Amino acid sequence: MRYEHIKSWILTVLVLVSILLTWNLWTYQPNYKTMENSNYVEEVTLSEKQEVQKIVRPDQLLYHVNGQHYGTNNTTEIEKVIKEMSGWAFFDVKKYTNEVKNFKELIHGSGNTEIKFPGEVPIELYRSVLNIEGKKIPSFNFNRIIINVENSAKENGIVYFVSTVNQQVYISHISTANLNEFKHDFYQKAAKFPKHFSFQATDKRTIFLPEKVTEMTTYKYLPVTLDSEEFKEALFSDPSFVQKSFVPTGEEYTNDSSKMTVNFESNLLRYVNPTVEENYINTSYDLVKRSIDFVNEHGGWTDPYRYVYKNEYTHSVTFRLYSMDGYPVFSGNGISEISEVWGRDEINKYIRPNIALELPLTTEMVKVTRPSGQDALKFLQNKKNFKPGLLEDMVLGYRMDRDSKENKLIVLEPAWFYLYDKSWGEITMEELGGMQHGLE
Repeated sequence: MRYEHIKSWILTVLVLVSILLTWNLWTYQPNYKTMENSNYVEEVTLSEKQEVQKIVRPDQLLYHVNGQHYGTNNTTEIEKVIKEMSGWAFFDVKKYTNEVKNFKELIHGSGNTEIKFPGEVPIELYRSVLNIEGKKIPSFNFNRIIINVENSAKENGIVYFVSTVNQQVYISHISTANLNEFKHDFYQKAAKFPKHFSFQATDKRTIFLPEKVTEMTTYKYLPVTLDSEEFKEALFSDPSFVQKSFVPTGEEYTNDSSKMTVNFESNLLRYVNPTVEENYINTSYDLVKRSIDFVNEHGGWTDPYRYVYKNEYTHSVTFRLYSMDGYPVFSGNGISEISEVWGRDEINKYIRPNIALELPLTTEMVKVTRPSGQDALKFLQNKKNFKPGLLEDMVLGYRMDRDSKENKLIVLEPAWFYLYDKSWGEITMEELGGMQHGLE
């Protein structure tokens, strides 16, 4: 009897275990999320992400006061103006091109503050910096913002958004209180900045240059080499399938459709995905915004880069390195630029330096002076076959190069640069230029 009792008890337990196992089998769901996360590569961040206002920013202020012109490239001064403007409300934005009687006077006339951008900016993008009222505003590009203080006694102040590239003008309004405050805090103090003179390159193009010599600083940096593996993780959709190989000048990373080359001699990183669809149909806003977001996704703003150029036809965008004091940096091999070319949904080409200028050698900084705009312009005008109509811009800036004495160091050397027939050139210091070096 006792044996039968034990037998029944064991049988009951087995039945219960069988029921439990059957239930678990029916209700079992594999933890796919956990499995997927086991191979998940964390977001790669080489440096901090940057907001639009840090990347899309002007590089010169010009104040036109009673026939005199004053200008500055100083980053701090420009940031003060943009911060002031970011507190304004811009309203009643509309096209004004057909109402303009004198394009030159509208931009450079007395009473105007001219805020100059290095590249054409889509207004939709800059709405994240300025408070532009209205859900829907006209779509346009601009490379100048003109604040006119002569209307400070009227009901509303006037601010123009101007494209000197295609001669387009859009008008907007701000409150009189904002305009009067700007006039008092900024415009009326313009004379503290270096005096500039105007050069009429064409009927539609005026270039402003400093009248006197400019004091600048020569910088030296010990560059930091960026981790190629982090770029691999960021740029390839599935890094686990990427093959790494060594080449005489550096490294190559490839999968079945893309290739990333890192050249340690030129310090250039080049990523190419030739399989992307080329039928790019988005707007200029989408092009620039997507380009900024792409670099932000892997924290690629490893130095103070600024947006300087876009081309909707080639689907390309360029960002340039700027010095700590607000001057553009140029280089013969492209290591002062980040450039992107886009397909329909993916990056087609990405070229950038694989170094960052993180370690300035303060003991190596040297104050130098660079010639006046008059002398630099005279040099260009004396060049054989020089045509003023092909001179698009002329700026003080820096040439980025290896130190001739210590190859490990990067030198930023002040010089005059000019945009002539769509290509940047440099005037060296040898007898005020001596010879021209074409920059690619």
